[in-house]
Amino acid sequence: MRIRVRKAAHVLERSGLALAGAACGLFVGAYVGSAISALTTQGFLLAMMIAGAVGYYLGIDTPQLPFHDENDTRIDAAEFLSAVGTFCATLTAFVSVGVIVLRENPHMTWTWLVLLGWIAGVAMQIIAGAKARMR
Repeated sequence: MRIRVRKAAHVLERSGLALAGAACGLFVGAYVGSAISALTTQGFLLAMMIAGAVGYYLGIDTPQLPFHDENDTRIDAAEFLSAVGTFCATLTAFVSVGVIVLRENPHMTWTWLVLLGWIAGVAMQIIAGAKARMR
């Protein structure tokens, strides 16, 4: 019984992370789509939400490598990619919400940077999650 409750809690936690990723993708998609007319489609919003959901589901909460020695200088690539990817994806979502709420109109360069930052961040999360689960 205890194992089933624990697994159910883990699935709920991961589902919550996926929902947070989908919400972040929606915010980024809404901002970028409103600034770049070619991306003002429901398909674009859906793709951004799915990418966010998959990235946050896989990339946050990756199993870490066990520490063996304090002098071991190896870097856990999955942990590093997960951290940087989560930071980039969340930062771009934060900026997107700020632009939407404050009704700002930043230069198009910033819009492209937000889009590229989101794509890079979510890609890093997905790669980190896949890499950590293949060990």
